[in-house]
Amino acid sequence: MGRDGVVVPVVDHDQPCLKKKTAVSRSWILLDHNGQSKLLDVDKYVVMRQFKIHARDLRILDPMFSYPSTILGREKVIVLNLEHIKAIITAEEVLLGDPMDDNVIPIVEQLQRRLTPDNLITEGQEEDEEKHSRVRNDVDNGENCFIINVELEMNFWAFGCLSLCNVDVEFPFEFRALEVALEAICSYLDARTRELETDAYPALEELISKISSHNLDRVRKLKSAMTRLTNRVQKVRDELEQLLDDDDDMADLYLSRKLTVATLPVSGSDAPDWFPNSPTIGSKISRASRASAAAATQEDNDVEELEMLLEAYYTQIDGTLNKLVTLREYVDDTEDYINLQLDKHRNQLIQLELILSSGTVCVNVYSLVAAIFGMNIPYTWNQNHGYVFKWVVIISGVASAFFFSTIILYARRRGLFGS
Repeated sequence: MGRDGVVVPVVDHDQPCLKKKTAVSRSWILLDHNGQSKLLDVDKYVVMRQFKIHARDLRILDPMFSYPSTILGREKVIVLNLEHIKAIITAEEVLLGDPMDDNVIPIVEQLQRRLTPDNLITEGQEEDEEKHSRVRNDVDNGENCFIINVELEMNFWAFGCLSLCNVDVEFPFEFRALEVALEAICSYLDARTRELETDAYPALEELISKISSHNLDRVRKLKSAMTRLTNRVQKVRDELEQLLDDDDDMADLYLSRKLTVATLPVSGSDAPDWFPNSPTIGSKISRASRASAAAATQEDNDVEELEMLLEAYYTQIDGTLNKLVTLREYVDDTEDYINLQLDKHRNQLIQLELILSSGTVCVNVYSLVAAIFGMNIPYTWNQNHGYVFKWVVIISGVASAFFFSTIILYARRRGLFGS
């Protein structure tokens, strides 16, 4: 892949003074419409001059700055910033940053495979053959299906011919590159979402079964990761939604169309001078040129092709966002359940405190009676009346127990105790 490309050093003989002031060079990989790759090690000034891009747009691709996901259509380029995918797309080339990154290497391989026109035809043939064989096997499993099988084979033969005739070879180069980037970022975010779901749901179930500091800390970390991932997915979704809502922004992404319109002759002076002395032919060429320019102008507002492409990946990224929203709702439900469990335990502690307080009051009453009879106060019935001690103890104990039972029954009738 890109590791076998050519490393091009920074060479700028025209402006030696600018070379001394350039920033640190970055690694890029340049892929053309044939899928050929070339490694570059250049600074931002070389990129700005070669691709005619402004510094403010190139700053979006700088890893030192934190910019949200962005798809910008300029006069001759598309500036693409989607998470780790930072690329500049023209009508014939793709400049991709950080080609040695683990997340970027599969994108480079996809670009090399998908940008080659021969691979497009091969992929179409393989898909048609796979569909043909799969349906044919399904039909052959039945009995007495010879006629149906023949009809299906004829239909699939016709479908294969149409597919080969209508294969997306003429699909604009910039859209093929954009499709690879959107497919990569949507698949990447969806994979991260599935990994988060795989870790989150068992952790939440374990927290429900046992509330502990370890489980709470684990869920807290997963919730933080979910919040960050949701924000990233939301930014990509919002950018696609913004593009779909504005036809002018989508029209700016048609680089091949703008290049074709720029090369069309718009007057008779641009016509070839094969017949300089023939005004009839000159007028016909002039009318044809104006008609071609008018047709190209009408096509500027036709963004259906790009709209269908963006809607497909908007649906995919929206499904990923719905997964995260569902996971967040499950986390919120789990938090509500945990709070209910904590409230239940808190109420049980309050009930236990009420019982202990009631018992303490009753014991204090019993102690008060014992303290009164334990005073060294002379009184006549204290002499030769030893049985009085037994009755005082019994009556005081019964009175305290009755008082405690009365408090408990009153609290239960008021609903202070559970059933």
